[in-house]
Amino acid sequence: MRDLASAHQDLPVVIIGAGPVGLAAAAHVRERGLTPVVLEAGDTVAAAIRTWGHTRLFSPWRYNIDEAARRLLEPNGWQEPDLDALPTGHELVDDYLTPLSAALGHVIRTSTRVVAVSRQGIDKTRSQNRDNTPFLVRIAQTDGSYDDVQARSVIDASGTWEQPNPLGRSGLPAPGEAEAAARGLITQPLPAVTDAHRDRFAGRHILVIGAGHSAANTLLDLAELAQDAPETRISWAVRSADVTGVYGGEDRDELAARGALGSRLRALVESGVIDVHTTFTISGFEAAGDQLRVLATGSAGPEELRVDLLVPATGFRPDLSMLAELRLELDPAVEAPRQLGPLIDPEFHSCGSVEPHGESVLSHPEAGFYIVGMKSYGRAPTFLMATGYEQVRSIAAAMAGDRAAADEVHLNLPETGVCSTDLGGSCDAPAEPQLVTIGAPAAASCC
Repeated sequence: MRDLASAHQDLPVVIIGAGPVGLAAAAHVRERGLTPVVLEAGDTVAAAIRTWGHTRLFSPWRYNIDEAARRLLEPNGWQEPDLDALPTGHELVDDYLTPLSAALGHVIRTSTRVVAVSRQGIDKTRSQNRDNTPFLVRIAQTDGSYDDVQARSVIDASGTWEQPNPLGRSGLPAPGEAEAAARGLITQPLPAVTDAHRDRFAGRHILVIGAGHSAANTLLDLAELAQDAPETRISWAVRSADVTGVYGGEDRDELAARGALGSRLRALVESGVIDVHTTFTISGFEAAGDQLRVLATGSAGPEELRVDLLVPATGFRPDLSMLAELRLELDPAVEAPRQLGPLIDPEFHSCGSVEPHGESVLSHPEAGFYIVGMKSYGRAPTFLMATGYEQVRSIAAAMAGDRAAADEVHLNLPETGVCSTDLGGSCDAPAEPQLVTIGAPAAASCC
């Protein structure tokens, strides 16, 4: 009879989340001769991306396709898109992630929400034989029962989309925020303003909160809507003293699509189409009939806005509750793996100074467990889709015992100057590549 240490090596590698990085992880694990099982909470793959699928990425296709995924797809007759074209989120799903999920086949389980990860038969306090004990992944069933899956390793690629940052100060929800959201006065991030949700926004006073590219995209969509529905009013509030940082490099930006976004946004602000409120810190919300009173403090003291809808664009944070029984080592500031945290802390780094990283940087005291993708960056907002692909390539190599390949971490990233994103999922990288190897700063930018 085999001992447990060798027996549980026949168990699958459980991957939580079927977004771009989760599916890439499955492709790499499979290519290494191991068995992946992908557990996705949504009823389809890439469920989070579908909610902002109308939004166009800034990066061309060449930066959005994982190489192991490509090797899996091509023998099945898949035709890659124009590598210089900029896909929307829906196109990313339809033209890449859906065919990839079909190629991966039965290893993907949708409508399967993971609620906890632990070790089989032991809790967080037990050390004896811990590393040789299989993982236990608990899944919530619709009838209130649970299903437990054993695993040799676990890769958490569940993202951060379902955990938006609160709108209040000090990192906390503002008084009345939950009630306003429950009444539908605060929307989901990145709503389809000119498409599926048009009737909800046309002719109303909309307030957008945030200073990243999600805010910029929503503001531009609202401005387009206002051309057809001129009674639509647009307000934009940020905590900073001005909004020029959101404009980015404009005509100096290496990525034309992102530069054009900044220029268009500046023109709308300067023309008065968008009413800007700077140094705006929300202190509370109050319902006023069908409207929302937004209470804040500004540079001149107390301030109040009365709006019909508020669109949040303040970023996301990781939900770590399902990992409570694991021994994690997280950076105290950004809640990323401890070795990664100082490299990505936005208070000290832009993504232009973040080094590429792999399995050794992402490891925890809990052997065989990894957080990857957007969730691996914790509260830092500068994650790149290509970074996630390299993370899972390195991890799969380590799982297969190929230490040299796991440690040879490199990325093909563009030279660029602007780093800002608040999408709650993988972001994208622009046009001209620069080979970056471990130990060299990665020049990168996000969506």
